[in-house]
Amino acid sequence: MSESIARKAHPKGLYVLFATEMWERFNYYGMRAILVLFMTKALLFDKVFASNLYGSYISLLYLSALFGGFVADRLWGNQRSIIAGGLVMAIGEFILFFCGNIYHSAPGLSALLFYSGLGLMIAGNGFFKPNISSLVGQLYPDTDTRKDAAYTIFYMGINTGGALGPFVCGLFGDTGDPADFKWGFLVAGIGMLLSVLVQVIFHKKYVVSPEKKALGQVPANAPKWALNPVITVVGLVILSFIAIGLIYVDAAVFSYLFYLLIGCIILIPAVIYADKTLNKPEKDKVLVICIVCFFVIFFWAAFEQAGASLTFFAEEQTDRHIFNKTVPTSWFQSLNSVFVVTFAAFFAWMWTKLGKRQPSSPTKMAIGLLGLGLGYWWIAYGASKAVPGVKVSMIWLTGMYALHTCGELCLSPIGLSLVNQLSPVKYSSLLMAIWFTANAFGNKMAGVLSALYPDGKEKVLLGFHIINLYDFFMVFVVMSLVASGILFLLSKKLQKMMRENVTPAVAQPEPDHVL
Repeated sequence: MSESIARKAHPKGLYVLFATEMWERFNYYGMRAILVLFMTKALLFDKVFASNLYGSYISLLYLSALFGGFVADRLWGNQRSIIAGGLVMAIGEFILFFCGNIYHSAPGLSALLFYSGLGLMIAGNGFFKPNISSLVGQLYPDTDTRKDAAYTIFYMGINTGGALGPFVCGLFGDTGDPADFKWGFLVAGIGMLLSVLVQVIFHKKYVVSPEKKALGQVPANAPKWALNPVITVVGLVILSFIAIGLIYVDAAVFSYLFYLLIGCIILIPAVIYADKTLNKPEKDKVLVICIVCFFVIFFWAAFEQAGASLTFFAEEQTDRHIFNKTVPTSWFQSLNSVFVVTFAAFFAWMWTKLGKRQPSSPTKMAIGLLGLGLGYWWIAYGASKAVPGVKVSMIWLTGMYALHTCGELCLSPIGLSLVNQLSPVKYSSLLMAIWFTANAFGNKMAGVLSALYPDGKEKVLLGFHIINLYDFFMVFVVMSLVASGILFLLSKKLQKMMRENVTPAVAQPEPDHVL
C-alpha cells in the first residue's frame, strides 16, 4: 500500500502552497534586502538607529506569529488568516512605496508612513506565516511516504522566493539612487498580491485533504461574530495600529522589547514547571528545550547581521565590481537561500548515512554555532585587509554566507524538530512559543549589536573596545565559539535528560528560520 502511494504524483495543492509561500518570501526577503539601505540613504537615519529599528522590526515579526496562530486556530482558520495577513502586508509595502515617493519633499509625513508600513508588515505576517506550513502535511494520509519529499518541494519554494526577492527588488530599487528604493517596495508588494491571488483562486479547489475536503477552513466552533466582514476589517485595522505603535514606541520612545522578551522567556517555563501533573522526565525535557532555546538566541543574534551590519559592510567595504558592472548591495542577501538549496540535500544525506552514529541533536546545534563562528572568523580576516580607500573582494562575504548556511542547517531544523519531539502534548504550543520568543530575542539582539558597527568612533561592549571592522566581527567569533563550546560540554548531560528516547533530528530546514 505504501509503495503504491509513494509512486503517486503529489497533490496539486502542494504546488498551490509552494507558489503562495514563494511569493510571500519574495516579498519579505526583497523588502528586507533594501530596508536598512533605505533607512540610511533615503530617510538619513544614522546606522545606530537604523540597526536598532531593524532588530525591533524583525523581532516583532516573530512575536506577531504567536497571536496570528491563536486567531487562526480558534476563529478564522488557516486560509482566511493567510489571505487577510497577505493583504495587510501588501498594503504595508504600498505604504512604503508612497513613503519612498515623498521622503525628500515631506520628511515628517514620510516618517509616519514608514512606521505605518512596518507596522502593517508586522500585523500581516502574524496572520500569514504560522498558517501556511502546517497545511503541507495535511494534504497526505498519516502513513503516506511522500511527506518528506513534499516538505522538500515546499522548502524549495521558500528558497526560490528567498533568492529571487533580494535579486529582483534590488534590481529595481538598489540602483545607487535613493529615489529608486520605492520601486523595490512596489515590486515586493506586487509579489505579495500574487501570493494572495494564488490562495483566493486555487486554495479551495486544490488544497484539500485525502478525503477531498478543503483544508484550513473556519473552525466548526468559531463564533459567528468573528466572521463578520465589518468586524474582521475593524479588527485588522486595530491590530495594525497596535503594531505601528509597538514598533514606533520601541524605536523612538522607550525600548521596552528586551523587557517583554525576557518576561516571556521567564514566565512561560515558570507556568509549565508549576504544573504538578508533569513528571520528572517531562520536566527534564522541558528544561532541555529551554537550554537549547537559550543558545539559539546567540545564533540568531549573529546570523541576522545579514540585514544590518553585513549590509553596511557590503555597501561600503566590499568591491562589488565585476565585468565592468556593479553588483547591488542587496543581492548578497540572496546567497543564504542559494546556499541552502545547494547544501541541504547533502546534510540530509549525511545524517541519514551516519544513522545511529550521527551526533545527538544538541551536538549538531553546537556544530551549527561553530560554523557560524568560523564564518565570522573568515570575514574578520577579510575585514582586516579593508584599509581606507581599499575595498575587499566579494569572496569574503560569499565564503562567510556559505559557512553560515552550513551552521544554519545544523541548528535551525534540528532545534525545531527537537522542540516538537520533546514537548509534552498539553504544552506543545506553549513550548513552541518559547522557540519563537528565542528567535525574536536573537533578532532584537542582532539590531543592538549591529549598532556597534564602526563609524569612526570607539565603541565598547563588556569592556571590549571596538575600533575597526576586525574588532567588530571578532565579537561574533568569540560569542559564537564560546556558546558552541559550552553547548558541546553540556551535550551529554542534555542527552541524559532527554532519556535518549528522541530520534535524532533530520528535519528539513526553513530558510526563513521558522518565521
